[in-house]
Amino acid sequence: MGDIKLFCNPPLTNLCCGNLMNLSQLWSTMRKAPVISSERDEGGLTAVIEFLSAFTLFLMILTAFLSLAQLQMGSNDPDVDRLDRAAAMGLDRLTSSEGWFVPLDGSLEGSLDYGNATASWHLASAEDLADGRVQAGIMQGYRLDFERVTALHNVTEEGMAAGLGLDSDMTLYLKIQVEESSNTDRTGLVLFSGGTERGSAPSSSTSYRSFQQDGERLRVILEVHDGGRKNNQLHVTEVMARPSSSGPEWIEVYNPNDFAISLKGWSLEHVSGSTSSNLLLQSGALSGKSVSIMTGDVSSQEAGNATHVLDLGQYSFLGVGQLDGLADGQGVLSLRYTQLAEITPSDVMRVEWGGNTGLFMVTGQSMEWDGNNRFSSSSWSLQDEPTPGEYTPPA
Repeated sequence: MGDIKLFCNPPLTNLCCGNLMNLSQLWSTMRKAPVISSERDEGGLTAVIEFLSAFTLFLMILTAFLSLAQLQMGSNDPDVDRLDRAAAMGLDRLTSSEGWFVPLDGSLEGSLDYGNATASWHLASAEDLADGRVQAGIMQGYRLDFERVTALHNVTEEGMAAGLGLDSDMTLYLKIQVEESSNTDRTGLVLFSGGTERGSAPSSSTSYRSFQQDGERLRVILEVHDGGRKNNQLHVTEVMARPSSSGPEWIEVYNPNDFAISLKGWSLEHVSGSTSSNLLLQSGALSGKSVSIMTGDVSSQEAGNATHVLDLGQYSFLGVGQLDGLADGQGVLSLRYTQLAEITPSDVMRVEWGGNTGLFMVTGQSMEWDGNNRFSSSSWSLQDEPTPGEYTPPA
């Protein structure tokens, strides 16, 4: 067999023939490079695993701490979330504008008159606000308006809830208070406090906002409840069942609530011997913290400082002159209220005279309540000088 010859250019000859040792070293270096990369990957993976382990341990410790503190990282209850949203949105509507009022148009259908809607809701009467639609706003010029705060006494709780956009199954409680003031006499002063108490509802949510103005810090607190029993109360404070000469019979009523009370659902019952009469009140509203007179004759009634005078003579429930609606000698007068979800009315207050009560009126005398028991005749006394419309609630 002949000889085999290798032909190379000078550089290749130098590489192939003269630098075999350098090629060997290059190959050795290339073999070692992957080993170094693998070591780095293993070290990085170890660091990641150690970090995740430490972070997991931290989360376990944090979870245990929150569990011991009985805290929750956010609500998972849709009903509670619904109350939270309602409280926040309701407070925003109340404290972000002047509010508005849409009256009735005067038609038989009782439609709303949107053409005469006004921001001056605080100038409307309690009866008008109860019949129309109101969203109470207590701001004017980016300040809390005390005139509008006072006008909240003419708004019913139902009207307030509807205006703030609360669902029909929700109730509310509103409180406006002076927390700090340069006038120490005003510090802690409650400007408004009314609505459904929190304890009567299974769950609730609270939202509040503070205002700094005129050297005072004021806080508006709105609670929204899931249901609850409305704190509707009216007090019969004085009764005239035996008027002198041709005067009318009358009943003095006080609203102890800060919110107005719609008279829908309220009724009066009078029992004397075997006879009784009932009157279901179907319209009207009594302002919060106000005194009202229900009378047998509006034209001859002395009203004193009463805010409202209601004519019950037109229903023949109260009499005037020789026409008796209430018995002179012995009788029982009950003020009653029917909750929306109930059928049978419940007695809110009862007045009894004659019989074993010791309350025997002569002509011109009235019966006056002392502010204690609403169902006991011992809380009533005879007055020789009646004072219709002049009731002063106990401090």
